[in-house]
Amino acid sequence: MDVYGIVGNPVGHSVSPPMQSAGFADREIDATYVTFEPAEAEIERAIDGAAALGIAGLNVTIPFKQDVFELVEADPLAARIGAVNTVAFPEEGPPQGYNTDAAGVTRSFEHHDVAIDGREAVVVGAGGAGRAAAFALADAGADVHIANRTVERAESLASEVDGAIAGGLDSLADAVPSADLLVNATSVGMEEDTTPVPAELLHDGLAVLDAVYTPRETRLLREADAAGATTIQGLWMLLFQGVEAFEIWTDADAPIEAMHDALREALN
Repeated sequence: MDVYGIVGNPVGHSVSPPMQSAGFADREIDATYVTFEPAEAEIERAIDGAAALGIAGLNVTIPFKQDVFELVEADPLAARIGAVNTVAFPEEGPPQGYNTDAAGVTRSFEHHDVAIDGREAVVVGAGGAGRAAAFALADAGADVHIANRTVERAESLASEVDGAIAGGLDSLADAVPSADLLVNATSVGMEEDTTPVPAELLHDGLAVLDAVYTPRETRLLREADAAGATTIQGLWMLLFQGVEAFEIWTDADAPIEAMHDALREALN
């Protein structure tokens, strides 16, 4: 039996175990998926231990995405993003690192029949999720505008992303009305019923993806829906980053419906 898992601290709240377990069961793969919660100072030993014990693959969550990046051989996309959230342990050679958050963004739009190539996209936030979204959308052919509370951080990210431009949150007033795609890559809307984007900027030509998945219907998504926009819950981004990891590990097509059902049940 192959062993997979997720490493984080804390990690007890993770919904990856039921999602990935449903995928293994549907594809009749003899595997189990467990949680690992090392102390923050012990992550290097944890990765070494996983390799020594024959762990087949790991997801990586807060606070270890950047730490693990330094401990694996990152693929080109993960190297550009600067963070790893999925690790594969080949029989020979060093652990391989990937960032599947980027695929979580693009596959969410694609699943909802939203084109990316040639579109104008706005990414709110320049942290880990914002970096993944900006690179993913630019690589898929979108023109990317990054808006962040700290302008310097947005400008730094934009300098790394092909063709991207940047501004503070006040730049949303000019960027959103003409945009085709909008990604909230911040945590705004998770703890309180707030939104990073004023409702009056939203319009019916927009597709809005909110990376926040609890609650499922954030204020941003409610107001986007009222404006006639296409809305995409953060659950889809969570699902598709997991689907991408499953496919990296197993080289098999992920059973999206089974994993989606398990994820919805876990979040109820």
